[in-house]
This record gives sequence, structure tokens and C-alpha cells, in this order.
Amino acid sequence: MRGQRGESLLELVIAIALMGVAIVAVMSGLTTTVLLSDVQRKEATASSTVRNYAEALQQFVADGHYVACAGAGSYVVPGFAPPTGFTARIVPGSVLYWTGALWLPLCLPDRGVQKLRVKVDSTDGRASEYLDVVLRKSCGVDDPPCS
Repeated sequence: MRGQRGESLLELVIAIALMGVAIVAVMSGLTTTVLLSDVQRKEATASSTVRNYAEALQQFVADGHYVACAGAGSYVVPGFAPPTGFTARIVPGSVLYWTGALWLPLCLPDRGVQKLRVKVDSTDGRASEYLDVVLRKSCGVDDPPCS
């Protein structure tokens, strides 16, 4: 009888194929969501870490550790450690010196003001943040007049 015929093989194959496509779409959406959530969390951590590093560097210099004609490796902030999975550094070649009129990459002479770029990267390369920091030599009572 016509009412008791059931499903044909072609109908079953089409139904299974459609269900497979739907499952793949849902799973790829979930995977993308998890990946982007991880990237966003790492970007937020890198952003707060780069600000913490910049503040620690400024405090270190304010405490009397200014280095005239400094390079990228001249400032090592003791006690600062980035979170696990991140690195913090001063970008090589980013140190600029204030001449009184403009920033130059040449130190002639050092007037006590430097600008450099600090950068924090995640070790897996998914997040990176940088910040330009201006360092000023602190002037104490016994120091020669600051220019």
C-alpha cells in the first residue's frame, strides 16, 4: 500500500547530509567563539601588563635610575615580571631623545628626556600591545640644574 511505503534511500542520504552540514556549521561557530574569547582575554592581559610595565619603568627612573643616552637594553626594572605566557620589553631602536624642539634617535646631548616604546607580547603570538613612554630625569637638590 502507498501509505506504508517508508523512506527511500535517497531521502535518507539527503537528510543525513543536511544534518552533517548543520552540525559542522554549529561546531565551527563554537570553535571560533572559543578562539576569539582566548584572543580577547590575552589582549586584555597584554594591555594591562604594558601599562603596568610602563608605570614600573617610570617609577624606576623617577627613583634616580635615569640612564643618559640609553638604549633599549639600558633599563631593566627589578621586580617586574610579566604574567606567565607573556614577555615585556623595550623595542630596540625605539629610543628617541628630546632636543628641545623635536625627538631624534641621536643623543646629542641628552637633555634628560627620552621617549621609548614598551611592548608586551603573548608567547603564542595571539596578542601584542605597545605603549610609548616618556622618561624624564628627576632633579634632586644636589643635582645640577635640569634643562
